[in-house]
Amino acid sequence: MNASVFPCPLCNAPTSLYCTDRRRVYHHCFVCGLVHVPREYHIATQAERAIYDLHQNDTHEPGYRRFLSRLAEPLLARLAPGSEGLDFGCGPAPALAAMLEDQGHRVALHDIYYHPAPERLEQQWDFITATEVVEHLARPACELDRLWQCLKPGGWLAIMTKRVRDQHAFQSWHYKNDLTHISFFSDQTFEWLAERWGAELEIVGADVVMLRKHAH
Repeated sequence: MNASVFPCPLCNAPTSLYCTDRRRVYHHCFVCGLVHVPREYHIATQAERAIYDLHQNDTHEPGYRRFLSRLAEPLLARLAPGSEGLDFGCGPAPALAAMLEDQGHRVALHDIYYHPAPERLEQQWDFITATEVVEHLARPACELDRLWQCLKPGGWLAIMTKRVRDQHAFQSWHYKNDLTHISFFSDQTFEWLAERWGAELEIVGADVVMLRKHAH
């Protein structure tokens, strides 16, 4: 398989075959470390929405809140009082927004399926959260650059996504089996993004990273 057939959707560098399973192939970028599923294997929008509709997340469910606290707690420790943020890809039950609002912050929502508000991407925010979102992005360069432009100087982009460790672990990784997961990030990928943006990177957990825009 010719590496140049599937350029990286994040940095546009050539990629090479990384893994194959019975449904899809996965390519790896040596420049930014992203592992991606080529577009020809992406499922249709209606099928993607149907899978999302199966998720049983509840805003007030304690287990779901504990899961989100892995991002909420380190973010709250970094935010100034009364910050204004955007929960990007919040899903049908925006529990994270509620958790942050409980601590005195204001949070707007944007989700292409459940809370469409593209005008939010024309505004400026003190922080942006993306929990279990970036692995779904078909055009991560475009989407992430757009989010970064929406951050005020000194603002935080907080991302939750499980990270690629190595090729051997990837082959048996349950996370790749979700057909809506098409972009897989690693430490190398976030380091590449931080360098691209001139950002401060903090890897604060096994599936949580924070990128801070430098204040001018």
